[in-house]
Amino acid sequence: MRMFKKVLTSVVAIALFSSFTNAAIAEDWSSLNKKKQTKLGLYMTAEQAYKHVDANMDKTLFVDIRTPSELNYLGATTLMDAHVPAVFMDTSAWNDKKHRYKRAKNKNFVADMEKALNKKGLTKKDTVIIICRSGKRSASAANTLADNGYTKVYSVVDGYEGDKVKKGPNKGKRMKNGWKNAGLPWTYSLDKDYMYITK
Repeated sequence: MRMFKKVLTSVVAIALFSSFTNAAIAEDWSSLNKKKQTKLGLYMTAEQAYKHVDANMDKTLFVDIRTPSELNYLGATTLMDAHVPAVFMDTSAWNDKKHRYKRAKNKNFVADMEKALNKKGLTKKDTVIIICRSGKRSASAANTLADNGYTKVYSVVDGYEGDKVKKGPNKGKRMKNGWKNAGLPWTYSLDKDYMYITK
């Protein structure tokens, strides 16, 4: 009888975990913006990411890949395990098309991600969730990680700030979705232990 209870408890736990994981996978992502699509095809909304990380903290690496300036001025989630920028702002060059500084890739991104993974005692086969501003950089970063042997990298499709509103008085503002707009936990008070500090 005791053995039956153990088996039943294990089956129920696996079913609950699978139902959440499959919910994230089962979403219809067919209309997802091409720039947000990844080679692995693994996606979560900010709310799904929050629920997953909260329930599976020890088995998941949750990484913010925005620039240090973005975290410094816009805040960060309170659940992230590490900050590993995929790109930096290149203040020596200007992007006329996008009306902003150009971006320069972080040449150490893959190595820095591996350090974050090792620090948490995880492997490239474990779940990695990456978040950027709105889901495009995280998709690109997920592809880079997939090319380097990672097998379960989820991109947060609506990111930290969300997508831009397309109509109405808030047109052009990032108020549509995303971590902050969903009211998920975040802070301006950054923890130095999780920040990306170059030496």
